[in-house]
Amino acid sequence: MNREQVAKDLGREPDLVFLHNPEHSASDTGRLGPACAALADTARAGLCGSWGVSTWDPRPLVNLHVPRPDVLMVRAGLLVGVDVLEAAEALATRWRPSQVWGMSPFGGSTAQKVWERFDPRVFLQGSASVTKAQAAFLSSYSLPQVGAVAVGTDNVGHLRELTEALTYEVDENVVKEYRQLLKARQPA
Repeated sequence: MNREQVAKDLGREPDLVFLHNPEHSASDTGRLGPACAALADTARAGLCGSWGVSTWDPRPLVNLHVPRPDVLMVRAGLLVGVDVLEAAEALATRWRPSQVWGMSPFGGSTAQKVWERFDPRVFLQGSASVTKAQAAFLSSYSLPQVGAVAVGTDNVGHLRELTEALTYEVDENVVKEYRQLLKARQPA
């Protein structure tokens, strides 16, 4: 890359700006509301392309009134509890973002013991050749319903494996049954 291209890239506005973990300040609506309003104003002024909220725990945010973010990013996948899944869906319904994304589909790492003991391929249709990581990744698009899933990796092979999973289909009946089982186990 030449010097002029670097200077041009450094001077351009970011495409998307996120407010991370607002649940930590949700009890102080005097801080969260203005922060969201400032990001909305920043996007309207053209200083960024769009803005979003990224939350690990959407439960404290469900009843808050804030400007509509362009993107809502929530935890997704088989390791997310039913209360967080339901709160993420309620938040998406209430805030009506343009896009809902998922994050952390493996709960941190595909090397965790849970992935040795559990086979997530039951969540996919015709999953004979799918790896466990691919099945866990793809099923995270349905738990909750999201349009994209963010993962962190510096391993190109792992990233390739996950993108190849997008050619398979989730068995929505199995996901529905799984959600019902989670709901039945939820304390009253």
